[in-house]
Amino acid sequence: MTAALAGVAFSTAVIAADIKPAVLYDLGGKFDKSFNEAAYTGAEKFTADTGVAYRDFEIQNDSQREQALRNFAKRGQSPIVAIGFSQANAVEKVAKEFPDIQFAIVDMVVDLPNVRSIVFKEHEGSYIVGMLAAMASDSGKVGFIGGMDIPLIRKFACGYKQGVLAVTSDAEVYENMTGTTGAAWNDPVKGGELAKSQFDRGADVVYHAAGGTGIGVLQAAADAGKLGIGVDSNQNMLHPGSVLTSMLKRVDVAVYQAFEDAKNDKWTSGFSVLGLKEGGVDWALDENNEKLVSADMKAAVEKAKAAIISGEVKVHDYMADSSCPF
Repeated sequence: MTAALAGVAFSTAVIAADIKPAVLYDLGGKFDKSFNEAAYTGAEKFTADTGVAYRDFEIQNDSQREQALRNFAKRGQSPIVAIGFSQANAVEKVAKEFPDIQFAIVDMVVDLPNVRSIVFKEHEGSYIVGMLAAMASDSGKVGFIGGMDIPLIRKFACGYKQGVLAVTSDAEVYENMTGTTGAAWNDPVKGGELAKSQFDRGADVVYHAAGGTGIGVLQAAADAGKLGIGVDSNQNMLHPGSVLTSMLKRVDVAVYQAFEDAKNDKWTSGFSVLGLKEGGVDWALDENNEKLVSADMKAAVEKAKAAIISGEVKVHDYMADSSCPF
């Protein structure tokens, strides 16, 4: 019996060893406390649960994307998960060169038979935290700070505005983008300066969708005695009592699922869209912010979530219609 069990254990180990997953992070690195770190969290959980190791790489500039993907593929890493829309061209090129390797990309669609594309309904989660911002605001003025000025981040901003105005129709929503290059994801000093300028204009709640730059936004909110809203990962614990909530974008789940599907021989290509209904986006409530969210606030956003999931409430998708009517 013992020998048989040992044989089973060995067999399982051999199967597990067949998968060689990898993650390629976007600019800002895996410890940005936000988008990239969500991917890292998912990969770490997969390793903790399965014992299967993974490789990862943090690019320092745009030119490294293609090189890193090709190096992973040459080593037989598979699946390779590329984090961020900026990886699309590199993924498309390298995936064509290595048709037997499984690739995944987050935040962009690459239409190839060996690529899984994962996109999110960020506008839905942003609507929810916009409602919370409006309900928490005393001034009727709130803010949004984006990272790189791209349609994806405008999608966050527009959903947020719609949520704010659903609660307070005459609210003012200030909006700033940090820059037009990849450096905009990793500039906490500028993030803090932009947040301070919005607080100086009367905003008392500011939501960021800016990667590592957002660390400066949340710091500025704490320093000013105002409220910040985190993004992607749960950032409530960065400044307990000063972070109203975080808009969760479950990149961790997407990475974990990609690895798990490959391990279990259930890999699928094509694309998936993850919103409130699929558990792809949500808002964070824990011991760090529970005193900031009243029972009425919680009830209101849970009601709104149900209405969005049912289709009763339509949240504007800037990526589908590049205008924001709010």
